Amino acid sequence: MQKYRYLVFYKPFGIPSTFTDEAGRKTLKDFIDVPDVYAAGRLDLASEGLLILTNDGNFIHHLTDPEHHLPKTYFVQVEGVVTGEAINQLESGMVLDSVKTRRCKVLVIPEPDLPPREKPVTPHAPTSWLRIELKEGKKHQIRRMTAAVGLPTLRLVRIAFGPLTLENLHPGQWRDLIPDEIKRIKN
Repeated sequence: MQKYRYLVFYKPFGIPSTFTDEAGRKTLKDFIDVPDVYAAGRLDLASEGLLILTNDGNFIHHLTDPEHHLPKTYFVQVEGVVTGEAINQLESGMVLDSVKTRRCKVLVIPEPDLPPREKPVTPHAPTSWLRIELKEGKKHQIRRMTAAVGLPTLRLVRIAFGPLTLENLHPGQWRDLIPDEIKRIKN
């Protein structure tokens, strides 16, 4: 019988969500020495934060299928001052590439306490921070949504995936999920 592994990893900026890279960059294998686990979903190179890795294909499907409604929560630094109109547009769903996104939750927040990024953000105007909770995850969805309302994303950090958070992890660190966490996600 196969022993399943379930990991949570704090993906640093500039690291692909894969174990190989044709461009020769550092990858997940430079941080995670567990064989045969794969990321459940992705974060692009410029995004940071929580990745879940496992060798349980059913668990990956459960995490990534929007029908299970597992929220993904992000801290998002945008260039510009956020208006009520922009929040309403973001929350009510937007048409991106002819597909309407699901409704989401958006809050303007004070600057969160995050570890410094290896490559600092260099804004050209005032910035704002948002907390965005999605129940789907289309390619570059948050970046495309904020750009559509005139607020380009400067920094994007996934802080939670369902009940899992980055608590006590720093960029490049990982840990095994405990049985209670796995059970909460499956239920």
